[in-house]
Amino acid sequence: MATPNSRATLVQYCMRKLGAPVQKINLDADQIDDRIDDSLNMFTEFHMDATTKVYAAMNVDANIVANQYFTMDPSIINVTRIFPILGSVTGSNGPQNFNIFDLNYQLRLNELYDFTSADYVYYELAQQHIRTLELLFVGEPPIRFNRYDGRLFVDGLKQLAIPGSKVIAECYMVLPENNQLFWNDVWLKKYATCLLKKQWGENMKKFDAPLPGGIKINAQKIWDEADSEQERLEVQLREMYEQPIPHLIG
Repeated sequence: MATPNSRATLVQYCMRKLGAPVQKINLDADQIDDRIDDSLNMFTEFHMDATTKVYAAMNVDANIVANQYFTMDPSIINVTRIFPILGSVTGSNGPQNFNIFDLNYQLRLNELYDFTSADYVYYELAQQHIRTLELLFVGEPPIRFNRYDGRLFVDGLKQLAIPGSKVIAECYMVLPENNQLFWNDVWLKKYATCLLKKQWGENMKKFDAPLPGGIKINAQKIWDEADSEQERLEVQLREMYEQPIPHLIG
């Protein structure tokens, strides 16, 4: 059979894993969708391969400057920083913001006669020194973002940006469902199968009578096995597949 490459094929894979079509799996379509959603939520919340880093370029208009926030795409789950809007490193954002006394401009004007005679070591050290001074006296624009609110607040945006300019934000975005590769993730397939198995056991625990033909399903054992497997997989997710916490400097 083909490997899963969509929600529908993942469901088919999980049902075959549980015994279908040889064994009838007593699950409603809505229950299946709910458990697949639960699996995706856990996958995108902790699995390092479920999200990707993107750089979102956002236009600044009068409403954004007045409200001091940007409306982000629903697939954005985290914003780590925005690039400096103004300052010695970014230089000018337009003719109206051009500053002849900008440190970068003066460095290039007076020290870099051409790129064959200049000392790159001096230029690099000077750039680091300028950036350190900027972080010390100006700092980074404070930002606030909540994934469930969907708004990226930039404190002091009225003083930092002008209508018509752009702001670039470093974000983490959930992979879209039309991405065909992540549906075949080993952990996701196991976890989705486990949740469907647990739901199946939960349904069958309501009935203790034997099935037609004298067959009796041990629903409690199915539930217990799935519950233990779910706990093991969630520990594995946090220990093996979660993005390590970055080092904090400063």
